Amino acid sequence: MESSNWNLLISKLPNPHFLQTYEWGQVKAKYGWSPLYAVWTKDKFLVTDDCSLLTDDYLAAALILKRQVISNGFAARLSILYSPKGPLLDWANVSLQNRVLNDLQSFAKRQGAIFLKMDPDVVLGTGVPGGEEDVLDNGGQAVMSELKRRGWEYASDQIQFKNTVLVDLNPSEEEMLARMKQKTRYNIRLAEKKGISLRVGTLADLGMLYKMYAETSVRDGFVIRDEGYYKTVWTLFMNSNEPTCEPLIAEVDGEPVAAIFVFYFAGRAYYVYGMSRDLHREKMPTYLLQWEAMKRAKVKGCTVYDLWGAPEVFDESDSLWGVYRFKEGLGGKVVRTLGAWDFAPSPLWYKMYSEIIPRVLDVMRSRGKSKTKQSLGGA
Repeated sequence: MESSNWNLLISKLPNPHFLQTYEWGQVKAKYGWSPLYAVWTKDKFLVTDDCSLLTDDYLAAALILKRQVISNGFAARLSILYSPKGPLLDWANVSLQNRVLNDLQSFAKRQGAIFLKMDPDVVLGTGVPGGEEDVLDNGGQAVMSELKRRGWEYASDQIQFKNTVLVDLNPSEEEMLARMKQKTRYNIRLAEKKGISLRVGTLADLGMLYKMYAETSVRDGFVIRDEGYYKTVWTLFMNSNEPTCEPLIAEVDGEPVAAIFVFYFAGRAYYVYGMSRDLHREKMPTYLLQWEAMKRAKVKGCTVYDLWGAPEVFDESDSLWGVYRFKEGLGGKVVRTLGAWDFAPSPLWYKMYSEIIPRVLDVMRSRGKSKTKQSLGGA
């Protein structure tokens, strides 16, 4: 009941995101966070831990994750707050924007927060910076200027991807293929000719998929979480009605060789996790997986396929450059967003948390101790 209630509520607001859903809050609740639900009506601001009580039409909303960072002593109330891909509202409505920011800042102070972090999908521009399709969004630039005026700081800790690549699913399949780069279309057809078969995975596949993900992380040099975390995410979303997610698995003669997880919510599909083995990579299974995901998302009524991540700096120095070149071939458009911004009620505590404590912990680690700073954690 709570799930459908909250998800229906936010699905009616601008740019609803699966990281603002009830399910995402429940994932984080299993890892030390407390989900809070903030809503704005015409004349009221309310924060509750029970979203089943929310029944009105709202102008804005935000899932806010809260975590205590010091549980003993005089600083027992200190916490950190994070609204992933929130708050949700019409950012072009300046009076509403001001209301929401005022209320969030006051709420952070009342909660004794070291900082409140948010990274809403406010668009700053589209296209590769400096490229032929580079277009600035004046509305997004105005929001960024307002945050700076209020004392918000661009976060050194960017939890989610700031930029992404979006594929428009409205055109026909033939038009979508024509929009792709020639090499991408060739690789899709090659995978089909080489006998790559696809199937939708089930809960029984999750152990195998995590092992493939771990193999991918070692090969490609990125860090992943423990198996329990991913099984929690995948299981909670696979067992829900809206939003939901599904693994698509590519196989050769019945043997899994690559897979992706696609999340669906409020008319948008998100490619969030991808994994592959060295085996049969020359048959290009990852290209066919992406094409199948687009077609399935289109059938489900989605109008946008979010390829989940693009470089911060669009050149070969960025660690995402190789992945971006793959995504670029799929015919999407680069969208650059605001990124994560922090509001710190106490600059001293913020400096302690973000600068001084990490340095102390680095020294302690070098002496063989194991204490670490709590991580916000992305998707």
